[in-house]
Amino acid sequence: MRNTWSLIGLLLLFAGCGSNKDAADSPRVFRLNLSAPLTSLDPAFASDQPNSWACLQLYNGLVQLDRNLQVVPSIAGSWEIGDDQKTYTFHLRQDVFFHDSECFPNNTGRKVRAADFVYSFSRLSDPATAARGFWVFDQLLDEDAPFLAPNDSTLVIRLRAPFAPFLQRLCMPYCSVVAEEAIVAYGKDVRSHPVGTGPFTFVKWLEGNMLILHRNPNYFERDDQGNQLPYLDGVNIRFIANKSTEFLKFMNGELDFVSDIDVSLKNQILSADGQLRPEYADRFSLLKGPYLNTEYLSILMDSDAAVLRGNPLQFKEVRQAINMAFSRQEMLLFLRSNRGIAATGGVVPPSLLGTESSVSYGYDYNPEKAARLLEEAGFAGGVGLPEMVLHTTAEYQDFATYLKDKLEDIGIALRIETVDPRVLREMRIKEETPFFRSSWIADYSDAESYLQMFFGGNGAPPNYTRYNNHAFDSLYMAAVTETIPAERIRLYRQMDSLMMQEAPIVPLYYDEVYRFVGKDVEGLEPDALNHLRLKKVRFRDPA
Repeated sequence: MRNTWSLIGLLLLFAGCGSNKDAADSPRVFRLNLSAPLTSLDPAFASDQPNSWACLQLYNGLVQLDRNLQVVPSIAGSWEIGDDQKTYTFHLRQDVFFHDSECFPNNTGRKVRAADFVYSFSRLSDPATAARGFWVFDQLLDEDAPFLAPNDSTLVIRLRAPFAPFLQRLCMPYCSVVAEEAIVAYGKDVRSHPVGTGPFTFVKWLEGNMLILHRNPNYFERDDQGNQLPYLDGVNIRFIANKSTEFLKFMNGELDFVSDIDVSLKNQILSADGQLRPEYADRFSLLKGPYLNTEYLSILMDSDAAVLRGNPLQFKEVRQAINMAFSRQEMLLFLRSNRGIAATGGVVPPSLLGTESSVSYGYDYNPEKAARLLEEAGFAGGVGLPEMVLHTTAEYQDFATYLKDKLEDIGIALRIETVDPRVLREMRIKEETPFFRSSWIADYSDAESYLQMFFGGNGAPPNYTRYNNHAFDSLYMAAVTETIPAERIRLYRQMDSLMMQEAPIVPLYYDEVYRFVGKDVEGLEPDALNHLRLKKVRFRDPA
């Protein structure tokens, strides 16, 4: 086996407090924590943050995203899209190897072939796999021969119809290449026996306690200066559920990185405007940037739903009035220390629509106009307006209370009912709630990831509002087949604007990523999809 460290030695080294990185000749081990449980190291099941963050260190796909969310090569060095916009031909690099594993002859990883992607994608699409990422190819593939490998270095994917965001979908961890030998050898236990191609190799997973990864000495990617990646010697991931404990360990130097911060520590660490307080500036750094996560409230639009009978939310003017009844900027300042961007546009974050600022449509705080809209709907001053019910979760109780107070100012009575997230999900699916808390994190870097939630042909999920508009659907079908990016964005903006005129949602804010790192860490950046990529992270040399 190539360049293999003693397992016992690794466990002792990686489990230490980490002071060894202070010595120039000591292995550099990056230490982080995941507060939610890791359930699988199989990329087909990388549906949540712990699973996807771990898989991003262990696997690669055909393509990947750069820091600007542009699709760039990974295992595929180049590709072409056919004139029919349905045929994608990828040319694979010849220097990519699976990690060493006992599933291979002589325990030595072999070269990745195009047939490995045929196997991986077929497995992902197979209902028998029950993969969380099965939907990536659902309804997109040619029915006869969707995946072809004419030779070891060429992969062909055939779609049934053009789908412009297809390359963005291929960047997801679900679309990583896996070795058939590993699936055959380990079966369902492949969840704890990962065999990938990524910058780090699997060493040990002590479930609920620690995940240990080692630098892949045969990794194919290099930096701009030609240096082989990754820079780190290893990664040590702990599993501490309590976010306060996690941050205290970070403050104590036991972790090199923390994502987000517990609300109990927010005011201690951050200023009122969301910046790092000066007294901590010499101890660690705050990295923040846009996060493709929109927080909003949804309104059921199915006029035949029993729960909407006699409900004033059926009136567009009432839905618009709710959108104008509160200041999103004030809400963010009071409840989130200015973390996020006020959602005065639609459901799509501005960064996916060609601008970092707000768009020209949507709703600003305008209580006078909100009152006029209620009057137009026949409820002047709120007279005759029955009490509305908003279903939310405990995590968003403060937002619901803020909105309740503001709606009372224009004559709308709101009752808040807090339910378990699983209960709320079932209520949304069964049309048992007309007004409910929602959020959407983009699965890939294209506005279609958001707008497909309002396509009339989609049920719930993802179309929990049951929004159905023929003009919107026509724009959607035009957008997903439009190959010119600027024109596709223009169509997306039209769709977002059209949807917001009918106001099936109340956008609250577009989120931001907050990452805290030690002062000796470099190469870690905010990521709009909140992915964690450690291949370019390193520790600054000690002075």
